[in-house]
Formats: sequence, C-alpha cells, structure tokens
Amino acid sequence: MSLTRRRFNQLLAGGLGAALAPNALASLVEGQDWRAIARPQSEAPEGKIELAKFFSYGCPFCGQLARVMKPWLAELPDDVTFRRIPISFNRAAWANLARLALALEEAGLAGELDQAVFDAVGVNREPLFTETAIMDWLAERDVDTEAFRQVFNASHVRAQVARNDRLQTRFGINSVPTLVVDGRFVVVGENARNFDDILEIAGQLIDKARA
Repeated sequence: MSLTRRRFNQLLAGGLGAALAPNALASLVEGQDWRAIARPQSEAPEGKIELAKFFSYGCPFCGQLARVMKPWLAELPDDVTFRRIPISFNRAAWANLARLALALEEAGLAGELDQAVFDAVGVNREPLFTETAIMDWLAERDVDTEAFRQVFNASHVRAQVARNDRLQTRFGINSVPTLVVDGRFVVVGENARNFDDILEIAGQLIDKARA
C-alpha cells in the first residue's frame, strides 16, 4: 500500500472500519490493485508466505494502518509470517525512528510500545527524532534506557536499517505504509475505499502466493 496524502484522506472519508462489499475485489487487477516485483525476495521459511509491512513511525498513515491491522493479523493463517520493515528513505530523523522500531522489537517492547510511538509522533506531534528525545520518552515509560541505548546503538541495528532501505529501493517502494506479499506482490489499492479494502487485497494476494 503506497499512500499519498490525497489517498489517505479518501480512505478516511470512506471510513477506516467500513466493511468491504462482498466480492467487491473478487478479481484483482494488476497495476491497479497490485504490482509484481521484478526481483522477488522473501525471508520466510520454506513453506511459509511472508507478509511484509514497510513503515516509519514518522508516517501518520502508518499508525492508522497499524491500529486497523492488529485484529486482522491475529486471524492470519498459520502458513503466513508477518514481518515489520522500518525504513528511513535516507532521512536521518527517520533512521533514528527505524532504529527505535528495531530496538523495541529486539527488547521485547514492541507489543507494549509500538502503537504508543505511532501516536506520540503522528498524533501528538512529539519530535522523537533524536536519540536524546527517544531516551527521554522511554524513561517516562519506565524503560531501562541504559540497556535500551546499547541495543539502539548496536552495529547490527544500524546495519539492518541500511538493509531495509536497500530492500525498499529494490522493491521500488516510494512511500509508506506499503504491504508486500511473499516478496513478489506489492499492494497498490488505487481504488481502495478504506484500510479494510487494502487488507482484503493483501489477503487475496496471500491466496495467490499460496496457489
């Protein structure tokens, strides 16, 4: 899913929780609902289908989608793995946010704080773009910032941000949030009316990948 501000406003107007009309997307259209990746790449184990979400905490649209996706993800079939891919678009501020996302996941805090970070940056406009601001915010939530800082500044975390950005370039992703199925299919959703439509497309692409 690649969103411009205009498309995001259209989705909001349609209602984020609106139900998709039965069979409204029964026949997906390439170039309109989805596009193929020229050089596919998936990190899912053999026999599994990877659903990847490219995102940034700096993107308010990503926070909205994350909220809508949470119950949907809980119902994914057992053969589907979910992978969060924070990217920076080579922006220093967003690179720090990407490192924050990776560090939260490694520290086992993503489940507790992921949506809180989205809301802090995207809703409350808190500028969590520097290490100092991030650590101050975490300290207010009783996180051991000394231990967290070690993960945040770890070389493997910085390297993962660089790898994520290279994958974003390889897949031709120019905005976030974007969903990618099996490293082969990018959700486009030109005519999607709301985020549920976007997830419906992703579900059908999962079926396509399985077939």
